[in-house]
Parts: sequence; structure tokens; C-alpha cells
Amino acid sequence: MRTASVTRDTLETKIEVSVNLDGQGHGQFNTGVPFLEHMLDQIARHGMIDMDISCDGDTHIDDHHTVEDIGITLGKAITQALGDKKGMTRYGHSYVPLDEALSRVVIDFSGRPGLVMDVPFTQKRIGNFDTELFYEFFQGFVNHAMVSMHIDCLRGHNAHHQVETVFKAFGRALRMALTLDPRMAGTMPSTKGVL
Repeated sequence: MRTASVTRDTLETKIEVSVNLDGQGHGQFNTGVPFLEHMLDQIARHGMIDMDISCDGDTHIDDHHTVEDIGITLGKAITQALGDKKGMTRYGHSYVPLDEALSRVVIDFSGRPGLVMDVPFTQKRIGNFDTELFYEFFQGFVNHAMVSMHIDCLRGHNAHHQVETVFKAFGRALRMALTLDPRMAGTMPSTKGVL
């Protein structure tokens, strides 16, 4: 089983993340940011990744540190669980609709961090949640999972639907990229021989 547990402890957040990349899509979340927890559950369910994420953050100031640092810690945990990356599919992509909204996520476990995100949010806030923080989550994830990722919301006028399609597509793209290909057993999915 490809599993990992990572702890991040700073003056702003105390985070514990456990992942099982070969799980059943179960998630337990205690972050102090309910809308983020709803989105993390989308990653778990659609990525078929078991995830346990807890965070004690300075949400009395702002949700920024909690959201960004969870992205960082989740990226580290997935990288640790992957090990040497041999036998993995490496690339993943998904289109996901939700009513009027449609998003696409494409990911490459290249070993090189890069994020291109084009999500024209129709609202700045969903309830109490600042939609700009999703960029911080994904930037933290990309930097520490060492992946290249393109995120595009192709259409949508309901901001909740926009965000949810992104997270569902992210989970499904992860699932594809993390899948072990039996034809690649023991082989690095790169002509360089390293990722």
C-alpha cells in the first residue's frame, strides 16, 4: 500500500495529513474551514484516496494560512506515498461538469512544479470563503508534490459549481495519474530515467 503521514508545525498552523493512494475514497477532515473540507472530500471520493487531514490554524485571523498549508502538506504526503514513482501512469486529466459549470484539470508528476490556473470566479466569496484562496491551495500543492498542473474552468456562473467542478476534476486527474500500470511495473515513466 502506498501510504504516508506528514506533519507540518508552524506558528500559523499545526497540520497532520495521512493518505492512502490505493484507498476507497474515504476522508476525515477537521480543518476549521467547512467549505474547504467539502472540497477535500471531493478529492478523496473522486481520487479514490483515503485522506485524514486535521489542522489547528489561525483562522481567527484569516483562512489563508490554513488553506495554503493544507495544500503544501497534502502535496508532501502524496509525494512521500508515491516513493520512487516507478510503474505509475504519471499523467492524468479530467473534465467534470456540474449543472452549468465545466472544468478541466491536467496533471503531470514531472518532478517540476508549475501551475497554470484560469478560473474566472463569478463571486469573490462563497459564504464566508474567499475564492482567491483556492489558488494558494493549488500553488502549495504543486510546489510540494512537484507536479505540473493546468486548471481551467471553461464555463459556469455559480461560483460554488465552478469550484466544485475544479476539485472533482482534480481528484479524478490525480486518480488517473497515480494509477499503477502493470505494463510499467518497475519502470520509470520518463525517458530521463528519473522524475
